[in-house]
Amino acid sequence: MNYKKTGTITGLLAALTLLAGTAFAGPTWQFGPENQGLLKLDYKGQFQLVSRDTGASPAGDERATEFNFRRNRLALMGAYGPNFGLYVQTEFREDNNIGTFGVSDGGNSDFQLLDAVLRFKANDKVNVWLGKFKYNFTRENLEACEAPLNLDRSALIRAPYVGTRDKGVAVWGNLLENKLQYRADIMNGRNDSASSPQSNLRYSVRAHVSLLEPESGYGYKGTYMGEKTVLTIGAAYQFESDVAFSDTVAQSGSVDYQAWTADLFFEYPDFDLGTFTFSAAYTDYDLDDAFKGANPDGGALNLSGEKNGGYVKLGYMLPDNPLQFFARYESWSFAEFNGVIDQEIDWLGGGFNYYFRGQDLKLTLEYSQAQFDREVPGSEDFDTLSAQLQVNF
Repeated sequence: MNYKKTGTITGLLAALTLLAGTAFAGPTWQFGPENQGLLKLDYKGQFQLVSRDTGASPAGDERATEFNFRRNRLALMGAYGPNFGLYVQTEFREDNNIGTFGVSDGGNSDFQLLDAVLRFKANDKVNVWLGKFKYNFTRENLEACEAPLNLDRSALIRAPYVGTRDKGVAVWGNLLENKLQYRADIMNGRNDSASSPQSNLRYSVRAHVSLLEPESGYGYKGTYMGEKTVLTIGAAYQFESDVAFSDTVAQSGSVDYQAWTADLFFEYPDFDLGTFTFSAAYTDYDLDDAFKGANPDGGALNLSGEKNGGYVKLGYMLPDNPLQFFARYESWSFAEFNGVIDQEIDWLGGGFNYYFRGQDLKLTLEYSQAQFDREVPGSEDFDTLSAQLQVNF
């Protein structure tokens, strides 16, 4: 037996497992001594046609419609041997006019480094990630952008003072034959130190239990399209001290940030009946009632400020047919939103996915409504119709 060749093959297989969590398609190169290194290139694009019943014309009461890129990304995934990997992803942002809650004249396009993470794997029980990547809190944020159940992840579930990614260090792994997963990270959190009482780090812990087939990767999916039988229950907690002032003029009233979440995901495929998907979560973001201050920090208000709420998602995929129907309902209570205290927002939507080639070529159509408990200028009910073609290479 050629032990040298066997060792090389084993190393390549181990390296491939480091790529498996994020790879969809794309070319792969081998390099280094005995070809122990792998480098993979992916393109991920989501092209949309979006139409909203308000926002156009000087009065803002006519329907607004546009083509745009929701995502337009290039990613490099690398691995060297069984224990070291990297992931680098860039994104081009178009100057879209139709936003989450309003229609504008658009902004400047930009090109950003979305992810840049070094991955060290001791074994299945211990992984260490360093760099810029998704922090460990809500399942919704950790679900792959290219594999949601509905059109996209929630626009209402974002954590305060950060985007979908942050910079720091995470330790995570799987125990009990991949039935139990733990995660812990230390991240920047709020990064504009001059505007906050102190410059502190943000801490997160998360765990989930997989009662059926395991979800053992760092990321989740909103649907496995009937390829797995999954029942996963998760929970997380996040904390950052002295994150903002409740009075920015007097620079007083330092407040802490803390949040918790619980979530459930269930997908059951049946050969004769089709695939059923159910997902739900509840999240509470607390900023010590900073919104009650005389001049509260802007980050403690509106979309990413103090709030609580959650979602329920349902899906059904036909047997032996790549057509999947979905529905989504979200309900959120905001401490302050657009000048309204205790504003409540309901977001309802439904549509279908048609998988021409799995997630690599997918058409999605979704109709949604946003409903405000108290309507004021800039916070009026609206509906949106979106069509999206997703392509991964």
